[in-house]
Amino acid sequence: MIVYILLASFLVLCLGVIIFNQRKRNQKLEKLLAYTNEKLERLQIHFGRFTPEEVIEQLTDSDRAFKPTMRPVTVLFADLKGFTKMCEEIEPSDMVNILNGYFRCMSKVLTQHHGQVTELIGDGILSLFGALRNNPWQVQDAVMAALDMRLALEEYNKELKEKSFPELAFGIGIHKGKVLAGVMGNYELSKFGVVGDPINVAARVEALTREHNTDILITEKIKVELDNRFVLEPMPLVKVKGKSEPIRTYTVKGVLKK
Repeated sequence: MIVYILLASFLVLCLGVIIFNQRKRNQKLEKLLAYTNEKLERLQIHFGRFTPEEVIEQLTDSDRAFKPTMRPVTVLFADLKGFTKMCEEIEPSDMVNILNGYFRCMSKVLTQHHGQVTELIGDGILSLFGALRNNPWQVQDAVMAALDMRLALEEYNKELKEKSFPELAFGIGIHKGKVLAGVMGNYELSKFGVVGDPINVAARVEALTREHNTDILITEKIKVELDNRFVLEPMPLVKVKGKSEPIRTYTVKGVLKK
């Protein structure tokens, strides 16, 4: 009888040791999982600064996500005017802070209007509408985004003035066409991007804002898809580099109030 009691006590003791060790292992696993999740969340946040969150999420599910395909996209290209001269007059550290604030304001507006900021090129912003998913209202979204960017820049300039920095002025060109959109690159370096003539046209149209002394210009392809609430003014035909025919553009004055 004593032997059975001792054996039972030993088994209970062994079971207790096993449970204790298992709990310790579980605690370690829980801490490891929590640490791993935290790192993944931080990585996703950091990658989200370079690639849209939707792209990251879909790429984790399938390596074939966002395979380059031809699709109609509205392209918005924005560029600061007089940026080179400004860089000569302002300390580099101050210029970086000014640019970062500008990019932050503009990116917020573009995102609110379903635009995807694809590239930050120097002081330029390349934003796409309808590249990630089908968007039948992409043209309206892009033009409304440009108008709200105008308002956002006015507010940001008030901040710059309070800090004794010069005010910023931009030009925006908007065009629509078919582009090859998707994840491009190799195993070492890839990104979501677009390739196609509409990108070049949008950049050329943005450059015309200086010639026409305005801030927002759209092409005929954009105009025909806009409704009557937008107030437009036609600009003279202009021959641009890379195009055999001159381009008709329209400056966007605003929208009619109801």
